[in-house]
Amino acid sequence: MTMPDLVILCGGKGSRLKSVISDVPKPMAPVAGHPFLEILLSYFCDLGFENAILSIGHMASVISDHFGDKFRRLNLHYCVDPEPLGTGGAARAAAKLCKTETVLVCNGDTFVEFDLQQAMPLWERTRSPIVFALRVPDAERYGRIHIDENSEAHFIGRGHPGEGFISSGVCLTPRALFLSDDTPIPFSFEDFLFDSQRRGKIFAIEAGGRFIDIGIPEDYHAAQHLFQSR
Repeated sequence: MTMPDLVILCGGKGSRLKSVISDVPKPMAPVAGHPFLEILLSYFCDLGFENAILSIGHMASVISDHFGDKFRRLNLHYCVDPEPLGTGGAARAAAKLCKTETVLVCNGDTFVEFDLQQAMPLWERTRSPIVFALRVPDAERYGRIHIDENSEAHFIGRGHPGEGFISSGVCLTPRALFLSDDTPIPFSFEDFLFDSQRRGKIFAIEAGGRFIDIGIPEDYHAAQHLFQSR
Protein backbone atom coordinates (compact mmCIF):
# COMPACT_ATOMS: atom_id res chain seq x y z
CA MET A 1 0.00 0.00 0.00
CA THR A 2 1.09 3.60 -0.59
CA MET A 3 1.68 5.14 2.79
CA PRO A 4 -0.49 8.18 3.55
CA ASP A 5 1.11 11.51 4.28
CA LEU A 6 1.41 12.18 7.98
CA VAL A 7 0.13 15.29 9.76
CA ILE A 8 1.51 15.85 13.26
CA LEU A 9 -0.07 18.61 15.35
CA CYS A 10 2.77 20.30 17.23
CA GLY A 11 1.42 23.78 17.93
CA GLY A 12 0.31 23.45 21.55
CA LYS A 13 1.81 25.69 24.22
CA GLY A 14 1.90 23.01 26.90
CA SER A 15 0.43 25.27 29.59
CA ARG A 16 -0.13 22.34 31.96
CA LEU A 17 3.56 21.40 31.70
CA LYS A 18 4.93 24.81 32.68
CA SER A 19 5.99 23.49 36.08
CA VAL A 20 8.19 20.94 34.28
CA ILE A 21 9.31 22.61 31.04
CA SER A 22 9.08 26.20 29.83
CA ASP A 23 11.89 26.79 27.34
CA VAL A 24 10.74 24.48 24.53
CA PRO A 25 7.40 23.70 22.86
CA LYS A 26 5.60 20.70 24.34
CA PRO A 27 6.53 18.17 21.60
CA MET A 28 10.20 18.99 22.21
CA ALA A 29 10.06 18.19 25.92
CA PRO A 30 13.00 15.92 26.77
CA VAL A 31 11.98 12.32 27.37
CA ALA A 32 14.60 9.69 28.19
CA GLY A 33 17.31 11.96 26.79
CA HIS A 34 15.56 12.83 23.50
CA PRO A 35 12.94 15.37 22.41
CA PHE A 36 9.58 13.60 22.58
CA LEU A 37 8.90 14.45 18.94
CA GLU A 38 12.08 12.63 17.95
CA ILE A 39 10.75 9.46 19.60
CA LEU A 40 7.45 9.91 17.77
CA LEU A 41 9.10 10.45 14.38
CA SER A 42 11.29 7.38 14.90
CA TYR A 43 8.17 5.30 15.48
CA PHE A 44 6.58 6.53 12.25
CA CYS A 45 9.81 5.87 10.37
CA ASP A 46 9.72 2.28 11.59
CA LEU A 47 6.12 1.99 10.34
CA GLY A 48 7.24 3.00 6.85
CA PHE A 49 5.93 6.56 6.56
CA GLU A 50 7.84 8.75 4.11
CA ASN A 51 6.34 12.26 4.27
CA ALA A 52 5.26 14.29 7.28
CA ILE A 53 3.80 17.76 7.64
CA LEU A 54 4.46 19.22 11.07
CA SER A 55 1.90 21.80 12.11
CA ILE A 56 3.84 24.23 14.31
CA GLY A 57 2.98 27.48 16.09
CA HIS A 58 4.29 28.19 19.58
CA MET A 59 8.11 28.51 19.44
CA ALA A 60 7.91 27.09 15.92
CA SER A 61 11.57 27.65 15.04
CA VAL A 62 12.72 25.40 17.90
CA ILE A 63 11.16 22.47 16.03
CA SER A 64 12.06 23.43 12.47
CA ASP A 65 15.67 24.35 13.36
CA HIS A 66 16.18 21.06 15.20
CA PHE A 67 14.85 18.73 12.49
CA GLY A 68 15.30 20.60 9.21
CA ASP A 69 13.78 18.92 6.17
CA LYS A 70 14.68 15.30 6.93
CA PHE A 71 14.56 12.85 9.81
CA ARG A 72 15.89 9.41 8.88
CA ARG A 73 13.65 8.33 5.97
CA LEU A 74 10.99 10.95 6.67
CA ASN A 75 10.77 14.02 4.47
CA LEU A 76 9.63 16.88 6.71
CA HIS A 77 7.54 19.89 5.76
CA TYR A 78 6.21 22.63 8.03
CA CYS A 79 2.89 24.40 8.26
CA VAL A 80 3.27 27.43 10.53
CA ASP A 81 0.12 28.66 12.25
CA PRO A 82 0.31 32.49 12.44
CA GLU A 83 -2.50 32.44 15.03
CA PRO A 84 -4.12 29.74 17.19
CA LEU A 85 -6.24 27.60 14.88
CA GLY A 86 -7.25 24.84 17.26
CA THR A 87 -6.38 21.25 16.40
CA GLY A 88 -9.03 21.22 13.67
CA GLY A 89 -7.87 24.40 11.95
CA ALA A 90 -4.24 23.27 12.20
CA ALA A 91 -5.05 19.85 10.74
CA ARG A 92 -6.98 21.46 7.89
CA ALA A 93 -4.15 23.85 7.01
CA ALA A 94 -1.54 21.06 7.12
CA ALA A 95 -3.68 18.60 5.15
CA LYS A 96 -3.82 21.08 2.27
CA LEU A 97 -0.06 20.58 1.90
CA CYS A 98 -0.39 16.80 1.69
CA LYS A 99 -0.09 14.98 -1.64
CA THR A 100 -1.83 11.70 -0.84
CA GLU A 101 -5.59 11.19 -0.98
CA THR A 102 -5.46 9.63 2.48
CA VAL A 103 -3.94 11.40 5.50
CA LEU A 104 -3.00 10.17 8.97
CA VAL A 105 -3.45 12.86 11.63
CA CYS A 106 -1.97 12.58 15.13
CA ASN A 107 -0.90 14.71 18.08
CA GLY A 108 2.70 15.70 18.66
CA ASP A 109 2.45 15.14 22.41
CA THR A 110 1.01 11.61 22.29
CA PHE A 111 2.56 8.24 21.56
CA VAL A 112 0.19 5.50 20.38
CA GLU A 113 1.08 2.05 19.10
CA PHE A 114 -1.33 0.97 16.38
CA ASP A 115 -1.56 -1.38 13.40
CA LEU A 116 -2.31 0.55 10.22
CA GLN A 117 -2.68 -2.63 8.19
CA GLN A 118 -5.41 -3.83 10.55
CA ALA A 119 -7.48 -0.78 9.60
CA MET A 120 -7.18 -1.24 5.84
CA PRO A 121 -10.15 -3.63 5.30
CA LEU A 122 -12.41 -1.15 7.11
CA TRP A 123 -10.89 1.73 5.14
CA GLU A 124 -11.45 -0.03 1.80
CA ARG A 125 -15.06 -0.71 2.77
CA THR A 126 -15.97 2.76 4.06
CA ARG A 127 -13.48 5.36 2.74
CA SER A 128 -14.48 7.34 5.82
CA PRO A 129 -12.49 8.66 8.79
CA ILE A 130 -11.20 5.91 11.09
CA VAL A 131 -10.13 6.75 14.64
CA PHE A 132 -7.77 4.42 16.46
CA ALA A 133 -9.47 3.86 19.80
CA LEU A 134 -8.05 2.87 23.18
CA ARG A 135 -9.74 0.81 25.86
CA VAL A 136 -8.98 2.46 29.22
CA PRO A 137 -9.96 1.65 32.82
CA ASP A 138 -11.71 5.02 33.24
CA ALA A 139 -12.89 6.99 30.21
CA GLU A 140 -14.24 9.95 32.20
CA ARG A 141 -11.17 12.20 31.82
CA TYR A 142 -10.92 11.76 28.06
CA GLY A 143 -14.49 11.41 26.82
CA ARG A 144 -16.10 8.08 26.00
CA ILE A 145 -16.83 6.86 22.49
CA HIS A 146 -19.22 4.03 21.63
CA ILE A 147 -18.29 1.61 18.85
CA ASP A 148 -21.17 -0.41 17.41
CA GLU A 149 -21.11 -3.81 15.73
CA ASN A 150 -20.34 -2.21 12.35
CA SER A 151 -17.35 -0.33 13.82
CA GLU A 152 -19.20 2.97 13.56
CA ALA A 153 -18.14 5.40 16.32
CA HIS A 154 -20.25 7.85 18.32
CA PHE A 155 -18.95 10.35 20.88
CA ILE A 156 -20.72 9.94 24.23
CA GLY A 157 -18.71 12.63 26.01
CA ARG A 158 -17.08 13.22 29.38
CA GLY A 159 -18.70 12.53 32.71
CA HIS A 160 -19.14 8.82 32.07
CA PRO A 161 -16.76 6.96 34.41
CA GLY A 162 -15.71 3.36 34.09
CA GLU A 163 -13.97 1.21 31.50
CA GLY A 164 -14.55 2.13 27.90
CA PHE A 165 -13.15 3.35 24.62
CA ILE A 166 -11.60 6.75 24.00
CA SER A 167 -10.05 8.31 20.91
CA SER A 168 -6.26 8.03 20.81
CA GLY A 169 -6.05 11.16 18.68
CA VAL A 170 -4.75 9.16 15.70
CA CYS A 171 -7.09 9.28 12.72
CA LEU A 172 -6.90 7.95 9.16
CA THR A 173 -9.02 10.26 7.03
CA PRO A 174 -9.68 11.30 3.43
CA ARG A 175 -7.78 14.46 2.60
CA ALA A 176 -10.94 15.65 0.81
CA LEU A 177 -12.64 15.98 4.19
CA PHE A 178 -10.46 19.01 4.88
CA LEU A 179 -10.51 20.49 1.40
CA SER A 180 -14.30 20.86 1.42
CA ASP A 181 -14.52 22.15 5.00
CA ASP A 182 -15.10 25.79 5.95
CA THR A 183 -15.58 25.50 9.71
CA PRO A 184 -14.64 28.83 11.37
CA ILE A 185 -11.35 28.73 13.29
CA PRO A 186 -10.30 27.92 15.90
CA PHE A 187 -11.99 24.54 16.24
CA SER A 188 -11.25 21.11 17.67
CA PHE A 189 -10.39 18.29 15.28
CA GLU A 190 -12.19 15.65 17.35
CA ASP A 191 -15.25 17.85 17.87
CA PHE A 192 -15.34 18.29 14.10
CA LEU A 193 -15.04 14.55 13.44
CA PHE A 194 -17.72 13.58 15.92
CA ASP A 195 -20.09 16.47 15.11
CA SER A 196 -23.52 14.92 14.61
CA GLN A 197 -24.34 17.70 12.13
CA ARG A 198 -21.46 16.77 9.85
CA ARG A 199 -22.42 14.63 6.89
CA GLY A 200 -20.86 11.20 6.77
CA LYS A 201 -19.91 8.58 9.32
CA ILE A 202 -16.85 8.01 11.44
CA PHE A 203 -15.49 4.59 12.33
CA ALA A 204 -13.13 3.25 14.96
CA ILE A 205 -10.75 0.36 15.45
CA GLU A 206 -8.90 -0.56 18.63
CA ALA A 207 -5.25 0.48 18.68
CA GLY A 208 -4.31 -2.15 21.23
CA GLY A 209 -0.75 -0.99 21.91
CA ARG A 210 0.96 1.30 24.38
CA PHE A 211 -0.30 4.84 24.89
CA ILE A 212 1.19 7.85 26.65
CA ASP A 213 0.12 11.50 26.54
CA ILE A 214 2.76 13.85 27.99
CA GLY A 215 0.29 16.72 28.41
CA ILE A 216 0.28 16.71 32.22
CA PRO A 217 3.26 16.41 34.62
CA GLU A 218 2.25 12.99 35.95
CA ASP A 219 2.14 11.45 32.47
CA TYR A 220 5.27 13.31 31.41
CA HIS A 221 7.17 11.66 34.26
CA ALA A 222 5.62 8.29 33.37
CA ALA A 223 6.94 8.70 29.82
CA GLN A 224 10.50 8.95 31.14
CA HIS A 225 10.23 5.43 32.53
CA LEU A 226 8.37 4.05 29.52
CA PHE A 227 10.97 5.12 26.98
CA GLN A 228 14.01 4.61 29.18
CA SER A 229 13.37 0.87 28.85
CA ARG A 230 13.10 0.94 25.05
